[in-house]
Amino acid sequence: MAVKQTAGRDALGEFAPKFAQLNDDVLFGEVWSREDRLSLRDRSLVTVVALMAQGLVDSSFQYHLITAKQNGITRTEIAEILTHAAFYAGWPKAWAAFRMAKDVWADDAASDAMARHQKEMVFPIGKPNDGFAAYFTGQSYLHPVSASQIGIFNVTFEPGCRNNWHIHHAKSGGGQILVCVAGRGYYQEEGKPVQELRPGDVVNIPPEVKHWHGAAADSWFSHLAVEVPGEGTSNEWCEPVTDEEYPHSGL
Repeated sequence: MAVKQTAGRDALGEFAPKFAQLNDDVLFGEVWSREDRLSLRDRSLVTVVALMAQGLVDSSFQYHLITAKQNGITRTEIAEILTHAAFYAGWPKAWAAFRMAKDVWADDAASDAMARHQKEMVFPIGKPNDGFAAYFTGQSYLHPVSASQIGIFNVTFEPGCRNNWHIHHAKSGGGQILVCVAGRGYYQEEGKPVQELRPGDVVNIPPEVKHWHGAAADSWFSHLAVEVPGEGTSNEWCEPVTDEEYPHSGL
């Protein structure tokens, strides 16, 4: 499949039509399109290193960084590529390249961390927990593990995310059980110290107890929320957990 490029004609079509034609039709239309010889990903790698070696960290370098990202080079890989090239191309050139690459891959930091967190557990992270977003500080995700007999949901919190203070009401039975499956988080009952949670920890939450739970400031966190059957069950959402109440450093 041929790579389509119009930058040459857009910028220099009237001033240097032949140069524009060679840029768009030969360099990109022919050379870049020979994927049977070298993949687009590998061509991006070679181009980025070649431009960095010349110290050409301008708009064209930014374009090729963006293209490299689109061609599958990850945030981790570009950091390693530039680090390796620094020893051959020059340390100051690498610094300049890193400044631009950091911006191009800025949005990937969270997704990389999310992907690493997913690998730590067998349950899917699920979809953004939009239905309960009003009761959370930060972004959470929800995946139903079981909806029959009893409700079991995998709840995932981004770093620093926590739910509001809340109470599980019930006339009899009821309450909730948390089974921690990945990351590091917190649980606190009103009037008691904050508890740190790690995979394998289980928290039994009786009905009528005001509490909150969520991720540590520097870690993703997931737990299974098990709804304990009971009569007259309901959930009361209360005020958010303030920055003063939330532990921003480890316990």
